[in-house]
Amino acid sequence: MLHFASDYMEGAHPRILERLTETNLEKTPGYGTDFYCSRAADRIRTACRCPEARVFFLTGGTQTNAVVIDGILESWQGVVCAESGHINTHEAGAIEHSGHKVLALPQKDGKLEADVLEAYLKNFFCDENREHMTEPGMVYISHPTEIGTLYTASELCRLQEICQFYSIPLYLDGARLGYGLAADPEVDLPLIAECCDVFYIGGTKVGALLGEAAVITNPHLLRRFFTIVKQHGGLLAKGRLLGVQFDELFTDDLYLKISENAVRLAGKLQNALKKMGYRLKTESPTNQIFVTIPDEVKSKLEPKVSFSFWEKADETHTTVRFATSWATEEADVDALISLLEKC
Repeated sequence: MLHFASDYMEGAHPRILERLTETNLEKTPGYGTDFYCSRAADRIRTACRCPEARVFFLTGGTQTNAVVIDGILESWQGVVCAESGHINTHEAGAIEHSGHKVLALPQKDGKLEADVLEAYLKNFFCDENREHMTEPGMVYISHPTEIGTLYTASELCRLQEICQFYSIPLYLDGARLGYGLAADPEVDLPLIAECCDVFYIGGTKVGALLGEAAVITNPHLLRRFFTIVKQHGGLLAKGRLLGVQFDELFTDDLYLKISENAVRLAGKLQNALKKMGYRLKTESPTNQIFVTIPDEVKSKLEPKVSFSFWEKADETHTTVRFATSWATEEADVDALISLLEKC
């Protein structure tokens, strides 16, 4: 069986497992107050060139999104995102469950366009009935997006300008950030730290057993984040388990190096699909490939390959997702290509 259903099917990078084993019997303070979390945070601040940033470690992406968004927003506010954004489509109403409305706007290639955001905010704050409406209190984007596309540096900077003009925080979901960084070096951690008030660096999908690193660059936001995390049940008692992993991921550029494998192999698969005449949902530069295939081809692949259903394209075609990861082997990509050629 070939596995391309997601980018978190494997455990962790061997170096992380080695470090966890080596430090297993050490006794450290809890709740992320240990040496490893401190050093990991320092490494992340250095990589972001943002020495004043505050760094906190959480266990998963949905948890991080829910905690950050609920922590930033006032009770009468909602969060703006693209209609295809993860918090609007695939988080089971986690944001609404916290009492905040998701304010979804039209998207293009999975992205929230600056002109669309600007027009929405302008119209809202000019509306004399706005006190009866849900106020946009922050903007959410993800990089990569839900369909594997990336914001350019100019797009990110433009979004920042709009958010600053309206005094609204910009928050970036980085669940797959490593793959975005590997695909487009122009949008690097320093630029993200400069443009975003808060963002998180995903570990779960990029080499860690579990864990996300929330980076708060705006000193006026989330001042009691430790307490906010605990209120949401997100404070890990054995916090050092997260610190050890991110300490290793940010040693010798491991985070970026292992992400490059996924991007390269996804590119190889995408090129092969195009040569075979398959229609792509979008041209993805990252590790997620969305392709529309005949249902008969889907049925032939299912006993031999795991992949994700995305959406029905029409009565006889389905759009599916193939995802590579930091641990994907080239031989498996070659085997998948061979199977597709035979279908």
